[in-house]
Amino acid sequence: MPAIFSRSLDGHLRRAAVGLGVAVTLFVIGWYYYALPSYTRVGYQPDQPVPFSHELHAGKLGMDCAYCHQSVFESPHASVPAAQTCMNCHNPKMANVKGNSPLLAPVRASYDTGKPVEWKRIHKLPEYAYFNHAVHTNKGVSCVSCHGQINEMKVVWHDQPLSMGWCLKCHNDPHEHLRPFDKVTDLTWKPKPGTGAEIAQQLAVKAPMSCQSCHR
Repeated sequence: MPAIFSRSLDGHLRRAAVGLGVAVTLFVIGWYYYALPSYTRVGYQPDQPVPFSHELHAGKLGMDCAYCHQSVFESPHASVPAAQTCMNCHNPKMANVKGNSPLLAPVRASYDTGKPVEWKRIHKLPEYAYFNHAVHTNKGVSCVSCHGQINEMKVVWHDQPLSMGWCLKCHNDPHEHLRPFDKVTDLTWKPKPGTGAEIAQQLAVKAPMSCQSCHR
């Protein structure tokens, strides 16, 4: 019985079949890995060198987020507060709040030496993705949209996946995440029906959907 394919063509088909099988396998493995919560870090809650409670400071005491994260309205990065910011309230030489607490020893050491406290990073995007805090906060996107109810967290955890699909869902319809500019750091503020559309018009919100907006 004559061969249907020539020997050379048969070899090409075999190699193509093997290559396709390998490609499908790698795709499935990659999709499964990157879709897992362990990759998006949801729920990640490391112990920090200083037991700073957002529940106490931002919640019960009502401190504004921008008091510590001072560049959140001007910079792509929210910035971690320097020891000086903490010492405004906790300086032992001025008899301030818990100035001599052993829990604040790393902060006092940082203040004296200039060496930053080694906070453990919680929220992290892939290196190939670009995110600008200032753009979002100035367009009425609150801290809680990405970080959750931070004012209720004794120890901060990674609340949202921050994945591409999650971001695109918001960019496609951002209205429910918008609030008046003066309410961006008001973590207890709740919107009324139709508020988002009005704010989108007031702040000229046009969330981009193009690739180069986040991948530069």
